[in-house]
Amino acid sequence: MSEQTGKVDDSQSPPKIQKKLRKGDLVKVDREKYSHSLESKASDVNLPEYIFQGPGEVLLIKGDYCQVRWRRPVPDVWINSDHLVIY
Repeated sequence: MSEQTGKVDDSQSPPKIQKKLRKGDLVKVDREKYSHSLESKASDVNLPEYIFQGPGEVLLIKGDYCQVRWRRPVPDVWINSDHLVIY
């Protein structure tokens, strides 16, 4: 009889979920992804250019949305994390 050495089989462990963004990351909005989204149809058509140029800082993450603060005197905004890319 052979003894098992206590190794964990990788095929039995649950897959690790890698978070795309973390608090404090510098981001910008991906124009291509945002323009084809449901959110773009519900928002103003003339968005400020600075959200596409960046950088904005991720303040909070709740579910699929990130609260982003831009380095301008404007309010913080909640944006779908799928529309954000690292600056």
